[in-house]
Amino acid sequence: MIFKVENSIILQAFLRDPRLPRLESRMLLEHVLHKPHAWMLAHDTDPIEPWQAQQYQALAARRLAGEPMAYLVGHREFMGHDFAVTPDVLIPRPDTELLVETALGWLADNPEAAVLDLGTGSGVIAVSIALGAPQVSVTATDVSAASLQVAVRNAARLGARVDFAQGCWYDALPPRARYDLIVSNPPYIASDDEHLGRGDLRFEPRGALTDGANGLRDLSAIITGAVGRLRPGGALWVEHGWDQAVAVRQLLSATGFRQVASRRDLAGIERISGGSL
Repeated sequence: MIFKVENSIILQAFLRDPRLPRLESRMLLEHVLHKPHAWMLAHDTDPIEPWQAQQYQALAARRLAGEPMAYLVGHREFMGHDFAVTPDVLIPRPDTELLVETALGWLADNPEAAVLDLGTGSGVIAVSIALGAPQVSVTATDVSAASLQVAVRNAARLGARVDFAQGCWYDALPPRARYDLIVSNPPYIASDDEHLGRGDLRFEPRGALTDGANGLRDLSAIITGAVGRLRPGGALWVEHGWDQAVAVRQLLSATGFRQVASRRDLAGIERISGGSL
């Protein structure tokens, strides 16, 4: 179905676009018009300007081609906060909230800790921790300058105090820097995983999804490198794939971590693993 772009087309016609789910067409219109849902309900018989109709049509076409909604509207909610999202970063997912919740639980008993978030992407983990535990010191790194720009913008807009550094994992940090808690959601999808060619993953930055190997290479680098970066009694928690918990626990134990454990997400999947020194 193609709408005519003319002044007589009213907002309601676009809200009922049969090509898209109602929620998606509404979100695209909110983005185009810069208006909240309540306003559109009260003005659903208002006319759409031709340029607004064209912009909506362009976004709808991209959505019909499979492009993620988060990239089209430029933001996504995470832990109750609205984060800017671009194609330079992964789309925040509810599964990752478990990592933040675990970190905040640990920080409740360590209120003056120094926290490190490796591979921060859009900054959702680091910023959420900084907002949830404003008394702690939070540092976040990423190898991508474009990702860090998004993260810095999110931290500033949400009022989170986070220090950012660019580089590959621990190489981004001063040699003597030490932390009490390290968290990370690194690339953990194997390079030959067929899911990389499906759904939203087709549009997300490949380097943030896969380590280019078996999915455990970056996890191993983070775990082994943590020993030289954690203070005594410090902890490490990492997010990993649905079938990687056993392998990650083995890596943690072999590296010298104690109290090694995994925690399940709302779907019952062992989503994160960690331990302490």
